[in-house]
Amino acid sequence: MIESLDGTLRVTAPMIIANARALLEAGRRSLTSSSPPAGTAMLLDLAVVNDVDSSALSVVLAWLRTAGVRGLTLRLANPPANLISLAALYGVSELLPLA
Repeated sequence: MIESLDGTLRVTAPMIIANARALLEAGRRSLTSSSPPAGTAMLLDLAVVNDVDSSALSVVLAWLRTAGVRGLTLRLANPPANLISLAALYGVSELLPLA
């Protein structure tokens, strides 16, 4: 669901409502269990995510909050076009820190 390697979190599951709770928890675990020091920049790679619905925005925003609380910088790489479109539709594009 989420792979963690060298400061990169790679999402490998569809980011849809059916997976939202599991993805949220997996991402939070990855951000808290790896214990990177505050100030560390991490990359959230969405290159293999094909299916996205509006729940993906909620999950990504929650991960950004979790990272911020831990003093981490989280940047999004390779976001699917439909995630970017949804962010624009909901007026939250500026909240997505694209790499």
